[in-house]
Amino acid sequence: MVGLFRRKNPGNAFLLLFYGLILKFPIFLNPRLPVVSDNDNYLYRQILKFVYSFTGQTPVVFSIITFLLLFLQASIFNRVASHHKLLAKPNFLPGMAYMLVTSLFVSWNYFSAPLLVNTFMMWIWYRMLNLYNSHQPGSAIFNIGILIGLTSMVYFPAIFFTVLMLFTLLIMRPFRLREWIVGIIGITIPYYFLFILLYLTGKWKWSIIFPPIDFSLPIIPTSIWITISMALLVAIFIMGGFYVQANLSKMLIQVRKSWSLLLLYLIVVTGMIFIDGDEEYRNWMLTALPFAAFHSAAYFYPSQKLIPSILHWIVFLYVIVLMYRM
Repeated sequence: MVGLFRRKNPGNAFLLLFYGLILKFPIFLNPRLPVVSDNDNYLYRQILKFVYSFTGQTPVVFSIITFLLLFLQASIFNRVASHHKLLAKPNFLPGMAYMLVTSLFVSWNYFSAPLLVNTFMMWIWYRMLNLYNSHQPGSAIFNIGILIGLTSMVYFPAIFFTVLMLFTLLIMRPFRLREWIVGIIGITIPYYFLFILLYLTGKWKWSIIFPPIDFSLPIIPTSIWITISMALLVAIFIMGGFYVQANLSKMLIQVRKSWSLLLLYLIVVTGMIFIDGDEEYRNWMLTALPFAAFHSAAYFYPSQKLIPSILHWIVFLYVIVLMYRM
């Protein structure tokens, strides 16, 4: 399977769809309605109301939406990774890795605010990578700010992606205070229009837009399945990081900056995990993008092709058992 996805074949887009259906078919057999947490913000709650108004409380509708979003995210992620040459050759390993990573936790395969945030973050990440050669950095940074503002209106802890934006400007751009200010102004724009909307409709409440933030330690896993999933997630990440480091000198400077940005992305998101203590680790899904990138490196770089193949089948078979035991 790894050998098939290593090729840049247009037919692999359909293979990725079929691959995703095999992994995630149980979400259609055991559909669930979305769970709303305290940190899910105004825009997410309105999206749920909109979907409910057309479909009623039909769980399978959300399973369909979730799968389509996950496949869309995997496809965009693969396209961006190939366009920016994260790996030495264009291939479909990033998309494959994303499908696998998002299957390691059952809760990541159901509709949630972090799932929607990941869809926004694919777009934001692409725009961040483009800042290195951008001819109109002001408008690009402003648009990134607006998108981060929108993500925080879906899931409020996503406001901490502001830190990622500022680090991105340090890595991708020479320091210009004006660009930093433009980005921060962009983040406030969605809130400005929401303030006006709520004020004019008489629904203004501070708590509607800014849910209280509660910092807490992540819940210690009580399930052996969660423990194994975490171990696989981290172990393959470390392996991928080793191969990226070993091949760093062969990469263009822009590609090296892209990997640095992914590592910073993971650090920022790891800090966000302390905001929302979820027993099913839904908020951990925000780590899927950077983890999938390093996992794809673990499948791509080993010179002995048997190693990534064995690694893939171990994870794949584990995911099958995990998902189909629901």
